Amino acid sequence: MSAEGAASPNGLDRAALLSRLRANPEPDVLVIGGGATGLGCAVDAASRGHSVVLLEGHDFAKATSSRATKLIHGGVRYLAQGRVHLVREALLERTRLLANAPHLVRPLQFVVPAYDRFDRLKYAAGLKLYDLLSGKHGIGPSLVLDPAGTAGIMPGLERRGLRGGVAYWDAQFDDARLAIALMRTVMDHGGLALNYLCVDELLIETGRVAGVCACDLESGERFVIRARAVINATGVWSDRIRAMERPQLRPLLRPSRGVHVVVDRNFLSGDEALLVPRTRDGRVLFGIPWQGRVIFGTTDTACDETPLEPEPRPEEVDLVLEGVAPYLSRAPVRTDVRSVFAGLRPLVGADAGKGTGRLSREHLVEVSFGGLITITGGKWTTYRRMAEDAVDAAEDRAGLRKGRCVTAQLRVHGASDDPAADAYGTERGVVDSLPGSGRPVGEGLTLTEAEVRHAVRCELARSVEDVLARRHRGLFLDARRARAASPAVARIMTVELGRDESWCREQMKRFRELARAYLPASGPHDTPS
Repeated sequence: MSAEGAASPNGLDRAALLSRLRANPEPDVLVIGGGATGLGCAVDAASRGHSVVLLEGHDFAKATSSRATKLIHGGVRYLAQGRVHLVREALLERTRLLANAPHLVRPLQFVVPAYDRFDRLKYAAGLKLYDLLSGKHGIGPSLVLDPAGTAGIMPGLERRGLRGGVAYWDAQFDDARLAIALMRTVMDHGGLALNYLCVDELLIETGRVAGVCACDLESGERFVIRARAVINATGVWSDRIRAMERPQLRPLLRPSRGVHVVVDRNFLSGDEALLVPRTRDGRVLFGIPWQGRVIFGTTDTACDETPLEPEPRPEEVDLVLEGVAPYLSRAPVRTDVRSVFAGLRPLVGADAGKGTGRLSREHLVEVSFGGLITITGGKWTTYRRMAEDAVDAAEDRAGLRKGRCVTAQLRVHGASDDPAADAYGTERGVVDSLPGSGRPVGEGLTLTEAEVRHAVRCELARSVEDVLARRHRGLFLDARRARAASPAVARIMTVELGRDESWCREQMKRFRELARAYLPASGPHDTPS
């Protein structure tokens, strides 16, 4: 880190964090995986008073946890599947997240349009049940709307044949920013969280999982870390870690790929979200206003491979666009798409006869014969409860001192009571004290030079991708503009990290190549420019 960065308040110096790891390589709890669940486990364990180390092989929220539909919700569609317990639990966790991360999680009203009078009655009944399940945790009551009220609340909706609709409340959030806030919360409670430290082997001693071997991807340095409890929270890669202990174990997961399409706000210009209740493949679709754009999604496609960067298929993009087209007065086409991204869901259930749309979103805690605790399944909304269950299991299995779980009321780093607070919350003053405050790095992006510096100094950003994909959401909002801004970001980071010109050029090249996957083809046989 540069001398300027070292002087920054609340800074995180990666070299100093690695020194801490070398000085204390035997924590109570070691967590593998820096997504929602792993970070949640580390926050829970650290706030109970345990010594904690979290290792992430790439960047925090690199995969599934930055590619969600941006919803904190009970899950309306799960009511139709009879999963009342899952819905009730998620609604309770929604309330907790609204209280504990108000700078990142906010209420959002949804509208379900009806083009048949019977459908309007059906939706109204289902959403009244949603209200009842919310109970005292409800944000606001659902409302039955006439055609004029439905069209008035949702500009851009197709009015021909409209019979009315139903409005209800859930919440939305910034997934990657919440992950970064959780990483900072781990540090606030004395834990240690490191990215780009890849676990490649479990330590097995007398039949017990006693720790891990890990490699620093930047320096090549190897670490042997022993721990009383090891938690595997690697999402769709959970079975890989399980296989390090017992290669012949039956897989727990059947991954599913979900694709999202991002367009300009003029296709759905109101402040409310759209729920498309029925698509030709039997799913619901959402149209969600988010950071000046609209996200449409998602698909649900079973997949056998789990690449770090899953690429949306053209037919999946078409499925999303075709699904929302009948509900919009002006439907977007491929040339309107600003960005397209895909994520993999860690669905519990290995029955090859099931479609992934029916597999459970509930979570599972498995404790192996050797003591490896695997926590998988679930979704962002329930990450805190998943973590609580996993740490409970770790305490039981490893004989750790029983600590009281406090995360139901624990506010995350940066939480602000100011309703106008942005994604930095109480950290905004720190950001604005840095050079380049108010100077955007690129046209059409809100990212400033100061925010790039803050990402390096205080949020462990190590690459241009880390900044433009997760510390700021430019890559997900507008891939072309993010690509155009990448040279400016690379130059700032080169100085902040003390790198040379060749590193700067390599970073620009890598980001250009990455951005291609977020740019949709304009036609069936075209490739992104």
